[in-house]
Amino acid sequence: MNLIMSDAARAELFAYQAQQAEMNNITISALSSRFSVQPAVQQRFENASKESHDFLQKANSIGVTEQKGEKVLLDTTGPVARTNSSYDGTNRRNPLNVVDMKARRYECEQVNYDTFISYPQLDMWAGHPDFQLRVSRQIARQVALDRIMTGFNGTHHAEVSDIKKHPRLEDVNKGWLQDIRDQAPQRVMKDVMLTARNMDNSVAYTGRYANPDALVQDARSSLLDEWHKDADDLVVIMGRNLFNSLRLPVLNSISMQNANAELLAGQLIVSTRTIGGLDVYLAPFFPGSVNAHHLIQQPVGLLAEGVHASSHEG
Repeated sequence: MNLIMSDAARAELFAYQAQQAEMNNITISALSSRFSVQPAVQQRFENASKESHDFLQKANSIGVTEQKGEKVLLDTTGPVARTNSSYDGTNRRNPLNVVDMKARRYECEQVNYDTFISYPQLDMWAGHPDFQLRVSRQIARQVALDRIMTGFNGTHHAEVSDIKKHPRLEDVNKGWLQDIRDQAPQRVMKDVMLTARNMDNSVAYTGRYANPDALVQDARSSLLDEWHKDADDLVVIMGRNLFNSLRLPVLNSISMQNANAELLAGQLIVSTRTIGGLDVYLAPFFPGSVNAHHLIQQPVGLLAEGVHASSHEG
């Protein structure tokens, strides 16, 4: 079957190609070969990707000039307030280093985002005045979703990724969760069992923690440094499936004999999106299965990705 592009779509496509060539200071014919994307264009694309999803707006995207290097985000080492000094100079004021520079390295790996738009789709969009914007938004949106999926599910960087074997992009790059496992294992709780409840909200089996609130409170007390435990930007990051599985038994067990009071209580519990006193952020593509779930307790802004400056190619 031969597909023929309409004249309107062809004109819009040529206009789009001309704009891309102009922005990158190359000829239209050069678009068919590899070229380095101009820094301003790269930054514009990065901004568009972040703006296309709420989660990436909260996370950090950091431009780095070196492919490998020491960590970029800085942390504090603890309190620095002191009184052991004097005006006459008998007690010297010895400053403390407020920045935690424990060795943590980053490495930018090559990740390709190869896309195409079919002739029928080009024809469908050709009549819209925002044709070029639609094309750019579609690409930026999917790149953003892929970055989030890799961030939560990535375990390693394979030379040749296999989407069939790793449908959640586990082999595209090392993600945030894997980085925590590798570089901060003391911050990880493993094999934690929560008390499970049936659909009537009765206990099916007893776990180490009676509810997720107890788990979050214990993790907050035992895994975080003292100066981070009461940070006002702490949240619980988790997947929607886990959140729903925790709330569903509560709603499902509402008795019809006292429906109004119990329904009100159940709605209050479900509508309050907090666990252990912390706000819950439901993140897309967060890992979880029937028998295993994950959650993170930290500010979303501490999740960061490094983008190698001037590394984008067309």
